[in-house]
Amino acid sequence: MKHKKISSAVIHRLPKYYRHLGELIDTGIQRISSRDLSIRMRVTASQIRHDLNQFGGFGQQGYGYNVKSLYKEIENILGLGNKHNIVVIGAGNLGRALAHYQDFKARGFHIVGIFDNNPDLVGDDVSGLKVMSVSDLPAFIKDNDVEIGTIAIPKSEAKKMAQVLVDNGVNQIWNFAHTDLHMGDGVVVENVNLTESLMRLSFMAALELEKKQ
Repeated sequence: MKHKKISSAVIHRLPKYYRHLGELIDTGIQRISSRDLSIRMRVTASQIRHDLNQFGGFGQQGYGYNVKSLYKEIENILGLGNKHNIVVIGAGNLGRALAHYQDFKARGFHIVGIFDNNPDLVGDDVSGLKVMSVSDLPAFIKDNDVEIGTIAIPKSEAKKMAQVLVDNGVNQIWNFAHTDLHMGDGVVVENVNLTESLMRLSFMAALELEKKQ
């Protein structure tokens, strides 16, 4: 993949391939055609072949895909074979929910610290982690090989805390604040806006209702 341009649409589909292949493994299916996989994923078979060809193909004509082999290949592409240490900035409801979610660890994403600037929350136990003050964040990052910083605080403080992460060597930011963050070259930001997602759901529901009328 070195220097190869991969579209954002393909990147967004890769985790879905990984999830569906994992489900196939759980049910004992050993191989699958692009057609059958397309039915499961509700994308065209040609789209699947095109997406996977961006990384080498992996299938055999007349045989399809070896499910376990393709699952492992996509795991490697997504970088899931390694442990990734994460810190969560914000010990409110969302930050706590993220810290409690067990599936992250199963995928190699380990939440190793949770931080807040509210002294009333510092010291609380959240899923086995003690909430620490944001003033301790730089030293913690240095001592714990932190790769990913999760922003789960109000938008008024998001940019400031993202800059603290970047200044201390964290160049991957998972942002749940109600604002888009853009931190410049060399810093990858995934902006997750839950309200926008809910709005899209509402729009699609309205379209479905319109079809029935």
